[in-house]
Order: sequence, then C-alpha cells, then structure tokens
Amino acid sequence: MIYSKLIRDIPDFPKKGIVFKDITPLLEDTEGLRRSIEDMAAPFENDGVDMVIGIESRGFIFGPAVAVHLGCGFAPVRKPGKLPYETAEISYELEYGSDTLEIHVDAPKPGSRILIVDDLLATGGTAAATAELVEQVGGKVVGFSFLIELDFLGGRQKLGDRTINALIHY
Repeated sequence: MIYSKLIRDIPDFPKKGIVFKDITPLLEDTEGLRRSIEDMAAPFENDGVDMVIGIESRGFIFGPAVAVHLGCGFAPVRKPGKLPYETAEISYELEYGSDTLEIHVDAPKPGSRILIVDDLLATGGTAAATAELVEQVGGKVVGFSFLIELDFLGGRQKLGDRTINALIHY
C-alpha cells in the first residue's frame, strides 16, 4: 500500500515555511486507514505488548486501534491538566522553549511492555519524553510505531535502540 498518496501537503501551515503533512485523506479512506493500523501493529505482534500509549493528540486516533489489533489496552499521554486522576509528569526541551506531558500513575502497570504510537516522528523530543515518562511509572518500552517519519529531522536518534516502525518516510 502506498500511503503517501493519501497524505496531502499543506504549505505554510501552521506557519510560513512549514509544509504540513495532512493525514485527513488517509483517515477518510477505509482501506488506507485499515491497512495503516495493521501495518503500524504488525512489527509488534509477537512482542508481548501489554499496552499501547498514544501521544496527544493524533496518537489518540491510531493508538486505540493498534491496541485492539494487538489485543491489549490503551492509555493516553496528554498535556498538563487534561487527565482526571493522579498523574506523573515530565518536562522536556523543544527547539524554542519547553513542554510537559502527563500520564496516569497507574497506567501502565509496573513491568508492563509498552508500545508508543503517534502519527508523526519529527525531532523525536516528544516521543523520547513519552518513553522516559512511561519508564518513570514502571513500564518497559518495547518500541515505537508512527504513520510518518520526517527522516531529515533525525528524531529516530533520540529513541535509543528500540524497534522503530514508520510507514511513510519523507
């Protein structure tokens, strides 16, 4: 399946000079969506994944579907103040400033095997921070699965020696 034909470029969004990769056409295409979920899950089918963690916000689109495909649960990682129960948090550096992510302290369970899912791997900062947060609450990150990877930004280098799956490379 050539997923890239279902991704549209939006120039100068969200600001001038950025070419945004719009996944909406893929989400609207039944076969493209089904196949992308299957292919995001496939490399991890024999890894004993206990839980999928989805990164806000488009990891919430793919994460639960990948979790169902793998036969496991799902938990979100969100920006501060969005989760209703007790949370653990991590702050991390961005290109210009910093950001913070939170997860419920009881998700994942200590020792559980975790797959982190998001739509896009760019610089790797958010995915790396999510992995650190998961490990902070006792989970073991077995890998990452992304729909898109922007290879020229080198984000993969921040994710260590774990399995990294990306369906589309730019």
